[in-house]
Amino acid sequence: MKELVEVIARSLVDNPDEVVVTQKEDGKNITIELHVAASDMGKVIGKQGRIAKAIRSVVKAASSKDNKRVDVEII
Repeated sequence: MKELVEVIARSLVDNPDEVVVTQKEDGKNITIELHVAASDMGKVIGKQGRIAKAIRSVVKAASSKDNKRVDVEII
């Protein structure tokens, strides 16, 4: 899941070198934290949060086969 979020985020931003993705696991819960440059924050979130919702939907669909709950936090 970490790699998936990283690939999506790097394709959206102007500064792909500043994209940092960390993953924390707690049983069946996985938290993925996405750190981007301040100037790229709007590109990752999108208007009314549409891109952020789309990223979360893709990750949720990819994680459903593993029976794990994945939360994506944009920091």
